[in-house]
Amino acid sequence: MAFQQTIKNKVSFTGIGLHSGADTTITLRPAEAGTGIIFHRTDLAPAVSIEATAENVVNTRLSTTIGKHGAVVATIEHLMAALRGCGIDNAHIDINGPEVPIMDGSATHFMEAIRKAGTATLSKSRKFLVIKKPITIIEGDKKISVIPSRYFKVTFDMSFNHPAVPSQTKHLVFDEETFSGEYAPARTFGFLAEVEMLKANGLARGGSLENAVVIGDNGVINEEGLRYDDEFVRHKILDSVGDLALLGHYFFGHVKACKSGHDLNHKLVMEILKRTDCWKLVEFTTKETSSVFTLPLPELAWQEA
Repeated sequence: MAFQQTIKNKVSFTGIGLHSGADTTITLRPAEAGTGIIFHRTDLAPAVSIEATAENVVNTRLSTTIGKHGAVVATIEHLMAALRGCGIDNAHIDINGPEVPIMDGSATHFMEAIRKAGTATLSKSRKFLVIKKPITIIEGDKKISVIPSRYFKVTFDMSFNHPAVPSQTKHLVFDEETFSGEYAPARTFGFLAEVEMLKANGLARGGSLENAVVIGDNGVINEEGLRYDDEFVRHKILDSVGDLALLGHYFFGHVKACKSGHDLNHKLVMEILKRTDCWKLVEFTTKETSSVFTLPLPELAWQEA
């Protein structure tokens, strides 16, 4: 069967929060099977534990924030994408502030450290959510849908009304190596004209050219330029992987997004959870572990969970 995984050893990160501007340290610890991903606000007395689930999302403006009992953890999407990319089902995350560090604006630092910490296979099987019927959400010119697929896929169409940002489309068939090498390094981005407005509204206080791609009137102002010609849409897919991880299960389905963001990603996850007639949970009778979600369904024996 495909078994759940956790990290093998503790690993810590320290950095600045993109929006809060606060220095924060987080520590990932191993967790038992069935725990899921849980954030613990250790700076509060008593500490508050917040499960990384769609039901606990309290804000989706420019990032994804979860909260419980008045405590929040913001900008979790890059770390969640890294955990998903490394095949981690269960982990405790101690954090001494309200926002996950932004690091360099990508998921690479998180993935590299998690891989260095190692993974441990647990005794409980992993359940997969398999999409059976399409689900679509449309808001104006924004759209996101999920349709049945033998793989986990994300197709993203990105378009901004800005001369320096061309329309971009990218298609990901998810597996750890592809995500790690081609999507995790893609950095968050923003427009120079919006920076002062964001800071006036208490956002982007920790933003800099060291942790974000900044776009001016004539193009990218970062001295090193872009890591990929289509880095913007790659980062949109990275964000989508992190937001979709709040579904609570690895899943088989093809997500198609057009001008989507954290808010629409979250609404799709909530709609999937509500529409129980559109999916089923399955367990695989294979000896594969974390790589099983990249294999085509017909090549695996499965049964309803």
